[in-house]
Amino acid sequence: MIKFIPLDQYYSVYIHFTLFLVIANLVHAYTVKIDDLKNIRFLRTTGLVLLILLIMYLGLRPISGRYFGDMGTYSIYFKNYASGANVTTNKDYLFHYYIKFMSNFTNVHGFFLVTEFLYIFPMFLISKKNFKEYWFYGFFMFVVSFSFFTYGVNGIRNGVATSMFLLALCYPKNKKLMILFLFLAGMFHKTMLLPILAYIIASIYSKPKFYLKGWLFSIPISLFAGSIMIALFTSLGFGDDRLAGYLTNEVDSEKFSSTGFRWDFLFYSSFAVFAGWYFIFKKKFNDSLYNKIYITYLICNAFWVMVIKANFSNRFAYLSWFLMAIVIIFPLLKQRFFKHQEIVIGKISTAYFMFTYLMWLLYYS
Repeated sequence: MIKFIPLDQYYSVYIHFTLFLVIANLVHAYTVKIDDLKNIRFLRTTGLVLLILLIMYLGLRPISGRYFGDMGTYSIYFKNYASGANVTTNKDYLFHYYIKFMSNFTNVHGFFLVTEFLYIFPMFLISKKNFKEYWFYGFFMFVVSFSFFTYGVNGIRNGVATSMFLLALCYPKNKKLMILFLFLAGMFHKTMLLPILAYIIASIYSKPKFYLKGWLFSIPISLFAGSIMIALFTSLGFGDDRLAGYLTNEVDSEKFSSTGFRWDFLFYSSFAVFAGWYFIFKKKFNDSLYNKIYITYLICNAFWVMVIKANFSNRFAYLSWFLMAIVIIFPLLKQRFFKHQEIVIGKISTAYFMFTYLMWLLYYS
């Protein structure tokens, strides 16, 4: 367990470490071409070291409900199961059986370390599967995402569930494996039914223009009928009672600096929307898997936009945000669009991270 870093500085250490990596990556892009063998070897080594460091850093953090949110609750679950308690809940019961199973083989710190592996490793694997020798850039985009740290240490159950979804995307041609991981994602966190349903819809009708228009239309709906949409989704019991709770519970002023229509979060969400539009319609990039991922993002994010005024809507937003990194970087690692593409990738990852860094400066520092 890591004890030498003060709990109140844990996120600051992560954010400044990633800032250093982002700057180093940008400088590196100006010095070495993307297909240079030296660059490929450097990226492979750096990526593997980063993968291990992140799993260790987040997985071996001290147990704290104050600084790491749900971690305190899950540590209590673990200790109860280790003492012989039975699983009695009917909500996300697969996650509870996972805790129960782990309590038979390790202590609570080992449990969180393994859980962090389950959260981070799929980000590496989907990058490796799709981008081959350039997998570092894809994995790096996940790491510098706005929600990466939060769902590794606080919304742990949701974070692992979304990573199960990413595992499913690793096997688009192996339907049995894909269905298995989608099932696991839904059983770990029922709110994953939204992206699962969205992916199924995208597989049936995969015309991005239709869904892009739907996303744009969701903005005026939210502005002029947001309260109606919140009431509608809540009355329909959309997802489960936890999701309804996210939409209707009282806001905690200590955790949220502003409520109402979050233009900052909409701006952040638009990064992936613009990237998909640019590559698909302007650059004529055509990839079946990418189209499905982009459509899944548009559907899930449009639902969030329509309830953006709700308290805790950021929890709902993560049902699309976890796909942002791959939506933005995917085309750049599959096809050459620019003469100095490595510099473009460096600039994009820097701009993408700067939202995370500025949010830390403005709201959390």
